[in-house]
Amino acid sequence: MEVEIKAVDDQGRILLPKEWRDRYLKGKKAIIVYKGDVVEIRPFKKSDLTKYFDKVEVDLKSDLSDWHKVRKELRGM
Repeated sequence: MEVEIKAVDDQGRILLPKEWRDRYLKGKKAIIVYKGDVVEIRPFKKSDLTKYFDKVEVDLKSDLSDWHKVRKELRGM
């Protein structure tokens, strides 16, 4: 773990270290996590949602061609 003191400008901005940006930040977005008086900055990574496909089985009575009925039935569960 490395500790560094950074200046905060008049608009509340802090410059993230270039080494960290080059190594972890692959795009222009970061995730900010607030934990009381602690702020964590994490690199934003796109999630592969396909790993969750076919993971839940639900017994439905509605016809799958009528999505409105399916959604209403799922919300009632």
